[in-house]
Amino acid sequence: EQLGRTFDDPLVQRNIDLDMAVLECYHRELSQVEWLLEKQAKKHQPTYYHLLKTIPGVGRILALTILYEVGDIRRFESVQKFASYSRLIKCKAESAGKTYGTQGNKIGNAHLKWAFSEAAVLYLRGNPGAQKLLQRFQKRMSKACLTGSSRSVLKPGVC
Repeated sequence: EQLGRTFDDPLVQRNIDLDMAVLECYHRELSQVEWLLEKQAKKHQPTYYHLLKTIPGVGRILALTILYEVGDIRRFESVQKFASYSRLIKCKAESAGKTYGTQGNKIGNAHLKWAFSEAAVLYLRGNPGAQKLLQRFQKRMSKACLTGSSRSVLKPGVC
């Protein structure tokens, strides 16, 4: 309502009303899909779903994303392979002992990278202790070891 009153032109107001109706429809449909996914997660893997939600920074959507993108965690031979699959480790291009930089930034699961990055940002947002730890890492390591965005998240195995 407030947005519609910002503009005097009735055509602009009508377009805003139409956009708001579309957003409301999307919101209603997405809420139903989220409810259904959560119901399935509680039915098929209730323990894993509950454990994921106990991680600081991980809520309903991130827990569902991680749960369904990982699938069976036992398919990964090691933590390193899982971290690589989750795009948390950059691939190094090496030949005969020489490093040529990184390559294969698209290798792995983009949805898991997003979920873990969001969880880290949300954890840092409300945790002064974690923020201090991040500052210590930033002082100790070069900027190349940290992601270059405002959503700085440490990437294990990069440095």
